[in-house]
Amino acid sequence: MSTPPLASGHEGPHALRPLLDTVLEALDTGARTRGGPLPAGGPEAVAARIRKAVGDVLPDHGDPHAVRTLVHAFAETAADPAHPLCAAHLHCPPLAVAAAADLAASALNPSMDSWDQAPGASELERLVAGALAREIHATGTPDSLVTTGGTESNQLALLLAREAHGGSVRLVCGANAHHSLPRAAWLLGLPEPVVVPAPRGTLDPDALDDTLTRLSGPLLVAATAGTTDAGLIDPLPEIAAHCAAHGARLHVDAAYGGGLLFSDRHRTRLTGLDAADTVTLDLHKLGWQPVAAGLLAVRDTRDLTALRQRADYLNADDDTDAGLPDLLGRSLRTTRRPDVLKLAVTLKTLGRSGLGALVDQVCAHARRFAALVDAHPGFELHAPPVISTVLFRPTGATDTTVAAVRRALLTDGSAVLGRARLDGRLWLKATLLNPATGPDDLAALLHLAAVSRATLVEGHTPR
Repeated sequence: MSTPPLASGHEGPHALRPLLDTVLEALDTGARTRGGPLPAGGPEAVAARIRKAVGDVLPDHGDPHAVRTLVHAFAETAADPAHPLCAAHLHCPPLAVAAAADLAASALNPSMDSWDQAPGASELERLVAGALAREIHATGTPDSLVTTGGTESNQLALLLAREAHGGSVRLVCGANAHHSLPRAAWLLGLPEPVVVPAPRGTLDPDALDDTLTRLSGPLLVAATAGTTDAGLIDPLPEIAAHCAAHGARLHVDAAYGGGLLFSDRHRTRLTGLDAADTVTLDLHKLGWQPVAAGLLAVRDTRDLTALRQRADYLNADDDTDAGLPDLLGRSLRTTRRPDVLKLAVTLKTLGRSGLGALVDQVCAHARRFAALVDAHPGFELHAPPVISTVLFRPTGATDTTVAAVRRALLTDGSAVLGRARLDGRLWLKATLLNPATGPDDLAALLHLAAVSRATLVEGHTPR
């Protein structure tokens, strides 16, 4: 048996070219077979299709058609975020230019844990991480770390806060905070978090002030700029003022809302973000990157000294003294992908104006969809959208019916809507991250929800 071709090296591009043709064709045929935003039939039907395509996972003899077969099945059974009726989660359709850059990263396979595995990639990461950090913190010594997403970034923020306070800190967060924050406190062995009320979906600054007044010891306040459920933004200026008055450290989870920084029209919604000691960003949300593309920005680069680690085979003292960059303190991970390449290519290709235009488009889609909901007698709108998330529900429906409407749409594969519990009720959630979505798509999404509700509750399909 001859050695299979490699993806890099002199022959790599020649070996990849026919495989890319096969992959692209399989992506196309798989999507056509699927026919909608989600495969029809529900979990068991999808699992059966995958089992049939895979067959023996590790056969005695290889199958030269495996790429075509499995990519086709993968596409046929995918939830396609580029479909305008796929609008459940913070699950963006990635830009083609970012996906193409990600191919180069996969082919060359730099490992971002030592300079001799990633010479150019290490400098590219330094440049991009610094530039994005300065988007948040225009003064001081800002920097950022590339992460796998909001969960890792939030965990790092708590770790850095703990180390900045000599190994002890208590998390104070709103009832609206992302689940990864209390989970990170548990993982790091920190005290039970103090949860502040968020009666309207955002952290109550007066309640925060009262909480900080009665607590003692090192405190980390975590605010949210873009909640997962409704895209709401905490009152950052007031929160920052209370933190300053009480000497508390501030972290802002802007995994969703951080992309508003690119928009001249919407970035003012993040006023106060620059007061945070640490900020979570996810550019695989409002940045249209393939997963993963997270960052943790710090206002003071000295905070990152807590992550320093020495391993002689990766960053020996004499190598560092001789000028080889030390990458091991840039992450809690050792081996990690060069996710910075797709970020760099996207930033350079689109520029601030291009990314800002995409942000403006999806925010406009949300306002348009909210207006459709508000004008429809069969639906109730929760509130005008803050970013690109719209919560709505059938008028007079029970929570059981709301959940059933969503599952019915998922099962037949016609539309993908999320769910959120707010104000004590269950809502359908449309998270609009596709800039190419048009007015007819928005109308179709609402119509499908109406059809599903009528079929379930009234036993007939409306005209």
